[in-house]
Amino acid sequence: MIFYRILPDLKKNKHDQSQYSDVPNDEQRFPVCYYSSAFNEEHLIKRKTLSQFLIEEQRKEGGLPPQLRFLIEVIARACKSIGHAVNKGSLDNMHGYLDSQNIQGEVQKKLDVLANDILLEANEWGGNLAAMASEEMETIHHIPNRYPQGEYLLVYDPIDGSSNVDVNLSVGTIFSILKAPEGASARQVQEEDFLQSGVNQVAAGYTIYGPQTVMIITVGTGVYEFTLDRELGSWLLTQEMLTIPDNTFEFAINSSKQRTWSPAIVRYIEECVSGKTGPRGCDFNMRWTGSMVADIHRIMKRGGIFMYPYDINSPDRSGKLRLLYEANPMAFLIEQAGGAATEGSMRILEIKPHKLHQRVGVIMGSKSEVEAIRLYHVNDVEPSLT
Repeated sequence: MIFYRILPDLKKNKHDQSQYSDVPNDEQRFPVCYYSSAFNEEHLIKRKTLSQFLIEEQRKEGGLPPQLRFLIEVIARACKSIGHAVNKGSLDNMHGYLDSQNIQGEVQKKLDVLANDILLEANEWGGNLAAMASEEMETIHHIPNRYPQGEYLLVYDPIDGSSNVDVNLSVGTIFSILKAPEGASARQVQEEDFLQSGVNQVAAGYTIYGPQTVMIITVGTGVYEFTLDRELGSWLLTQEMLTIPDNTFEFAINSSKQRTWSPAIVRYIEECVSGKTGPRGCDFNMRWTGSMVADIHRIMKRGGIFMYPYDINSPDRSGKLRLLYEANPMAFLIEQAGGAATEGSMRILEIKPHKLHQRVGVIMGSKSEVEAIRLYHVNDVEPSLT
């Protein structure tokens, strides 16, 4: 059975919703083809659903394992629920803080806890996971004995940029999927099983809850964008093989932290803001949202460089962002889109974690700009301008 979405201006009655009555809520249950307009009414584009995309990846030689496909679909459904909670906001009393802190000592927002619970509950029963780890939990979460265990590990940041929730700016969910070590099925999974370098990721992605709810994913074959059709409740493919330009004229950094930057970062930013009269010979624009998901999404769509470097005044704290929950999945996506990601002098995906909530400096985006900063760090340069 195939269902079609009728273009709004072609409906017999714009108030008649009967043409949607047979559309299933769960796109997995039926082979659904969606059509929408682009540029004009006559140009129809077939929209591929997330499930159709994953099935095609599974059918390729040496393609996506079925268990991984099911896991990504479960995560996508959980993100739809989180997006609904974000959209409701104050209507469902989702704004504000709780009287609790996460493992990093940060006061938790109501939406942080709700999103974390949604992801836990959605993924416990599916039989795809051996265990989960979240930025909001002190240690790993084992799959309850009443459910079957799978061969994958899920790490995630349930709400990235949660400080933006109360002011109605974009926030998101970041996730990373790893294979559990061989032999883990015969014992209880331990924290050490999660301490894998980012190169071991088999899939990663993020969902951004903005004017549209968009999911960006990679399974190691490029980067793909899916947009949530809220009327139908389905993720539809809206862009394939996202590519980040090598060069850029935009950078994202929190300038209020300049006193904590290394000489390499200071030099790079000074060169950018000096404009056409400086060594770069061109004008740069600065963008900063306070949400890694929002800043990285902009870079995915039009290029740029994102920097949250380590703090030279806090040698015991190598950075602000978490390696497993934020840096690794974003670095995987950035590299799959043709960009680069480093903590300063070392490729992020090659860093071997030594603890679950490890922090790291982050510099990622357009390849040539990231390489320039990396060379400044390697050569231990001093600021070039006064």
